[in-house]
Amino acid sequence: MSTRTAVVTGASSGIGAATARRLAEAGFHVVLTARRAERLDALAAELTAAGHSVAVHALDVTDRAAVDAFAAGLDAHPPLHVLVNNAGGALGTDPVATADPADWRAMFEVNVLGVLNVTQALLPALSSSGDGTVVVMSSTAGLATYEGGGGYVAAKHGAHVIAETLRLELNGRPVRVIEIAPGMVKTDEFALTRFRGDADRAAAVYAGVAEPLTADDVADTVAWAVTRPAHVNVDLLVLRPRAQASNYKVHREQ
Repeated sequence: MSTRTAVVTGASSGIGAATARRLAEAGFHVVLTARRAERLDALAAELTAAGHSVAVHALDVTDRAAVDAFAAGLDAHPPLHVLVNNAGGALGTDPVATADPADWRAMFEVNVLGVLNVTQALLPALSSSGDGTVVVMSSTAGLATYEGGGGYVAAKHGAHVIAETLRLELNGRPVRVIEIAPGMVKTDEFALTRFRGDADRAAAVYAGVAEPLTADDVADTVAWAVTRPAHVNVDLLVLRPRAQASNYKVHREQ
């Protein structure tokens, strides 16, 4: 696989960084993208020291001109076979009646339009490879709603619909579309960002849950899905910790 490239968006931390590590270990030349260049550089140094092939490109997926420029530069890399649309995130837990439209707009921009921008820009290369894979990192939030999650649910439902629609539209072309929908994943930043730096509220999300999913759990799933034989498409894979039966039902130890 050393002649195959995988692009991972949002690779500076959490699921994105873990996915980049797993794909590098699987033999891909991995192109790391995210807004925080210094974190990408640190991850690239780690992977390079381990003998993996890696490149770094600072990128804001909501900036279409920057995305197009990035896509044009991929000709310098081995053929593109995998795109992992991982960049995303949540802001706030306000009810619909009082939520800040700016938060909703920001979530829509990165979770929906970011996926659209990068996927559109890289589809020609993925198709010309003869064996392309688009991964959309959605969420169980995109499959079932909950109070206080309206904006994030709407955005992740948008990502879910992009994956479903794209799969229909690409039928007959050598590109498969895989959607990974994680449930409760404990990372260093997701909940902290959602609660605007409030560490106590962020910690409460996972309180009493013995083993929430980790970024490595999700990354392992992504790596498994994209390395199936080319004719095998994992349409939708919902991934939850054993303690979580649904968005609402979570076992918490006393």
